[in-house]
Amino acid sequence: MKFSDIPGHESEKRRLREMVDSDRLPHALLLQGPSGTGKMMLARALAQYLHCTSRTPEGDSCGTCPSCIQHQTFNSIDTHFSFPVLKNGISAVTSDDWIAEWRDFLTESPYMDFALWLSRLKNDNGQPRIFVSEADSIIHKLQFTTHHNNYKVVILWLPERMNPECANSLLKIIEEPYPDTRIIMVSDHPGEILPTIYSRLQRIDVKRLPDDLVTRWLLDNYEGLSEPDARSLARLADGSILRAASEAAMTKESQMFLDLFIRLMRLAYQRDIARLKAWSGEAAALGRETLRKFLAYSQRMVRENFIMNLHVDSLNYLNRAEWEFSARFSPFITTDNVIRLINLLAGADTDIAGNANAKVVMLDVAVKSILLLKHK
Repeated sequence: MKFSDIPGHESEKRRLREMVDSDRLPHALLLQGPSGTGKMMLARALAQYLHCTSRTPEGDSCGTCPSCIQHQTFNSIDTHFSFPVLKNGISAVTSDDWIAEWRDFLTESPYMDFALWLSRLKNDNGQPRIFVSEADSIIHKLQFTTHHNNYKVVILWLPERMNPECANSLLKIIEEPYPDTRIIMVSDHPGEILPTIYSRLQRIDVKRLPDDLVTRWLLDNYEGLSEPDARSLARLADGSILRAASEAAMTKESQMFLDLFIRLMRLAYQRDIARLKAWSGEAAALGRETLRKFLAYSQRMVRENFIMNLHVDSLNYLNRAEWEFSARFSPFITTDNVIRLINLLAGADTDIAGNANAKVVMLDVAVKSILLLKHK
């Protein structure tokens, strides 16, 4: 992984390059920030740059020296990956037990989709951790001298998932590191890292990606996606490639939610109780989790329609289909009913989460929407 392979983050790249070039790379570094922004790619590029024997004048690894080739094939003998795993019946499990799955994961998901990693671990409901046996393995590896490079590198993904025993075991080598060792940690939730570890790390904040960059990524990776829809999805993604991909993959589900929302609003406006009763049965049949997602979607649509009345297009986060409906519907969402509509939908979500009868709850939403839409 070269720095030039990573979209955006020019200031972070420059800072990392300068640390290496001036021989001031800290012994324990933390790249912290939102998921899906490319922190692991920066960590991988940093390790490759550190080991590269023919760095370019532009400040990047060459990509062709033996060290770079080893990095690009995940075979750098002086680079060790550490990451959360599941025990699955193994008492002293380490990252090495999952290294084949890890290499496939890095190739398939450079932005580090945690849900995909769970599937690689063959347990979508598991709670991966970094166990004390992993700390023992890292300490053992770092006792040996380097093989081909000046530095040994440990890249540790999600230090917030270290259990306390593991964190305490690693504390000593973070406080008193080997002179030829550099530890690079990558965290989505730095506030969850054990404070004694966190306080000893030099930290670099990796910011959200610009909307224009996320838009371009979507257009490059999703054939048939229009530029207006890509821009809308990018804004919804809040600077995360992972969230943008998730939003793009949900297009079919979002279309279903939009259809349900449109029919609810139209039937409520028409006061068509019989068809609203049928609608509530259809909505209830989605199942609890999908229904809750629909209710969250509906709350967003109410907010977006209210904001549309301000006539500032840059404030709206709607795709093309949503925009076409909202352009006609937004006048019906006013200061008189916006809060009550959102509270109605939020209350329904709470009831559904509490295992209330979904059909009764959704019929209640439908009937009360009649009154709220007429209140202008």
